Amino acid sequence: LFNCMNTIASLTRSDAVRAERAIEDLADLFRASLSDARSLVPLRDEIELVKRYLAIEGLRLGSRLQVEWATDALPAETQIPQLTLQPLVENAIYHGIEPSPAGGVIRIEGVREGDALRIDISNPVGPGSGREGGNRIAQENVRQRLAAHFGPRGRLEVGRDAAVDGLY
Repeated sequence: LFNCMNTIASLTRSDAVRAERAIEDLADLFRASLSDARSLVPLRDEIELVKRYLAIEGLRLGSRLQVEWATDALPAETQIPQLTLQPLVENAIYHGIEPSPAGGVIRIEGVREGDALRIDISNPVGPGSGREGGNRIAQENVRQRLAAHFGPRGRLEVGRDAAVDGLY
């Protein structure tokens, strides 16, 4: 929030149009975070929310943040819990992009596996990137949302080996 507000404040003097867009993106993120945690949204809406979040972070991180999307194969109308993907992308930036002076690429890839969807969010891992620890609140919130809606079929797997947060 503070990084975003500082970015917007600096843009108000140099690029009012971009500052206004960032404020609209931030308002959408607030709206989503204040909505009923039990609500389901179409996958396309969750992806759009992530894109708005990434637009804000792109203002702050510039060319250090690169994003690759491979989600066209996913059914856009599939209902998922709101704020399922955004916290994982935020973690990918926090742990993989921010600590590295060179930044890196976040890859968001989705595939259909039978009657299930698999969405992988990967970020760079290696010397100069990654922060140890964290309180894992975002991951636990996503796990609880998935379990509440999908039971044991909905799960979050986090692995350092492949540097992938997997959402099933």
